[in-house]
Amino acid sequence: MPMANSVQDYARTLTLRTSTHYRVGPFTVRYNPGWGLKYANFAIPDQDAEPTADEVASLVAAFRERERLPRLEFLPAWAPAVEPALLAAGFTVENRAPLLVCDRDGLRPPKPVDGLRIALPTTGTDFLDAARVQHHGFGGEGEPELGTITWLRTAAAGDGVAALAVLDGAPAGAGGCSVPIDRLSELVGLAVAAPFRRRGIGAALSAWLTERALDQGCRAVCLEPGDADVERIYASIGYRRVGEKVNISLPL
Repeated sequence: MPMANSVQDYARTLTLRTSTHYRVGPFTVRYNPGWGLKYANFAIPDQDAEPTADEVASLVAAFRERERLPRLEFLPAWAPAVEPALLAAGFTVENRAPLLVCDRDGLRPPKPVDGLRIALPTTGTDFLDAARVQHHGFGGEGEPELGTITWLRTAAAGDGVAALAVLDGAPAGAGGCSVPIDRLSELVGLAVAAPFRRRGIGAALSAWLTERALDQGCRAVCLEPGDADVERIYASIGYRRVGEKVNISLPL
């Protein structure tokens, strides 16, 4: 199986293993009851799905009933008929994001950041600090939702990875890697606090998380960079493109 398809299958299988997922027609929906972030609530089509207009309408209704933005994340080549069906129903493409992967042979150490300490969060304060960095890093205000903290705790306690970076005594960055399936994991939620950006913390934290996941038996780690500048940071530590994902949603 091509690596891009392996990553898509990983994402779908991970969603199927969550206790709160649900199915609508040829779609599997990742639903987080206590976490309204759009990136934590989305659907993935079955491979080669050909949804009808009624099935797309049912999917939209299911999202609306749960007060979530109707949204999908998938590789267009995984199910070529899905994007046209969604566009016909009024969906809008948010972006087409590159899919990156890094394995043991490709991983390269970044330039060290003086004084930076990266470790697994262990205390309640650690998890709250990490969640705050992620929440604010992705545009949130106030305190993070419970779902952010729960995800970090789950990653740290299981086969995934969570990390908190501290510099000058302050929380500087946070992120994690999801539970592996078929020895694949995904680096997600990587955020650097505003006062500490452009100092190499993102690269250092990403490399630390990737190496930790590989040390725990993963054959590769995948991710979706936020933009071209972020992609260059990941490329500098050994991530390479293997495909392109479409993020698509139905505006309110």
